[in-house]
Amino acid sequence: MATQTFLDANELVLNMGPQHPSTHGVLRVILNLDGEKILGTDCVIGYLHRGVEKIAENRTYPMFTPYVDRMDYVASISNGLGYCLAVEKLMNLPAPPRAEAVRVILTELNRIASHLVWLGTHALDIGAITPLFYTMREREEALKIFENYCGARLTTHAFRIGGLQYETYDGFEEQVKAFCDAMEPRIDEYETLLTGNRIWIDRLKGIGILTAAECKQYGVTGPMLRAAGVKWDLRKAFPYSGYEKYEFDIPTRENADTYDRYIVRMQEMRQSVRIVRQAVANIPDGPIIAKVPKVVKPVPGEVYVSIEAPKGELGYYVVSDGTNQPYRVRVRPPSFINLQSLEKMAKGALIADIVAIIGTIDIVLGEVDR
Repeated sequence: MATQTFLDANELVLNMGPQHPSTHGVLRVILNLDGEKILGTDCVIGYLHRGVEKIAENRTYPMFTPYVDRMDYVASISNGLGYCLAVEKLMNLPAPPRAEAVRVILTELNRIASHLVWLGTHALDIGAITPLFYTMREREEALKIFENYCGARLTTHAFRIGGLQYETYDGFEEQVKAFCDAMEPRIDEYETLLTGNRIWIDRLKGIGILTAAECKQYGVTGPMLRAAGVKWDLRKAFPYSGYEKYEFDIPTRENADTYDRYIVRMQEMRQSVRIVRQAVANIPDGPIIAKVPKVVKPVPGEVYVSIEAPKGELGYYVVSDGTNQPYRVRVRPPSFINLQSLEKMAKGALIADIVAIIGTIDIVLGEVDR
């Protein structure tokens, strides 16, 4: 609950959302104000709740795979990867090397596409219109690759339990390489527009500070944690899908403010391009899917598998009772966990800053509410 105060003539409760565009979805934030100074916040969520985890208990393991794409619909490929890895671990059924390489390529392209949506909308919230047009231009090229691969652009259902849904299409490698060649100079363009921009710096520096200790206290992960100086990335800490074979760095900063989180995400896009270049140059031959039984029926047991999604740690806890349907599926979504830190970052800031702070968390309400 927000900070409790007795309202006098100088204090005001203001509703921001759930229709406000800067809440990035149907999020209602109750602001407790003293003039324009924020005394406390209270987030009201649940407008997009669809009971995804409960639906899993009434679907077979393969039937549930498309549902996870609808949570973080800006990074649906990451959602599918996490769920497939969890079921594969439950079945002790690793994906073939070729499938792992293509998974890495598509997931890292999806990370770039997700960060592009974040950058464009974050800049738009603060008043910079041009970056949105730039970022959507590059994101479109990534979506073309997804569309050519599996026919979907937004809720991209690319993976299957045990491997891939489809073999790569003719020209896949060339199109991915062309995207990488075009993307690096585009990131330079974004930074030319924003990184040294006086207005951008004034609006972001020193705003929404969340220290490393506070990140750990709230369970915050992803770029927000790394911007506080914590060098933690699940692709390095607990490698999956062959990430241990790729050379890449974990970008970190020290000031733990909104500006540093911007810098970290910009550097992450560069590292994703670096990973994709390595993966596309070394796609092995072989099958794209393991020998999966016609009826997926894992032995009784439970697993927790987490991946480094664009927004932070995305985890799946799956329980099997030996039938062809999960006994329980529980998702640890980074948007939901990271949103907890909003009040801590917003207290003492101004109303104008709450827009920048919500943007820097990079939430998707489909993932928050599930």
